[in-house]
Amino acid sequence: MGADSAGNGTGSGDGGHPIDGTALLKAAALASVPADRLPTLLARVQTDLGSQLDDYRRRYERIEAAPDRETFLVEPDHWDGIGARLGLSSRERDAVARTHETAVERWGSTTDRRAEFEAALEIRSAVVIGTGNAEEE
Repeated sequence: MGADSAGNGTGSGDGGHPIDGTALLKAAALASVPADRLPTLLARVQTDLGSQLDDYRRRYERIEAAPDRETFLVEPDHWDGIGARLGLSSRERDAVARTHETAVERWGSTTDRRAEFEAALEIRSAVVIGTGNAEEE
């Protein structure tokens, strides 16, 4: 399901987060935090989310399962809780959430599911969690 769209970002490799380079650059252009801080923020969030992967699998709709990541649809205010737990500023939280959503839209484009994902993101938010399984296929 779009495993080829992983790009250069993986749960255990490049930057320690599952967001590919193109999605990261696109989101960084719109982010209200410096672009050079975004990979660090994403890695910090990945560390937190990675420990909760089983909980996400039980509680949320998984829309993608690739070798290196799993993607979930969550309630719209989900990132508020993550931001509060990690002590992120509202700008940092918004930048990370936007990056996750941009990644989902990008992956949707590579799998002919972009319209489906965009419609879902109108009422929900997205969380992409690296699985640490970025093995060569």
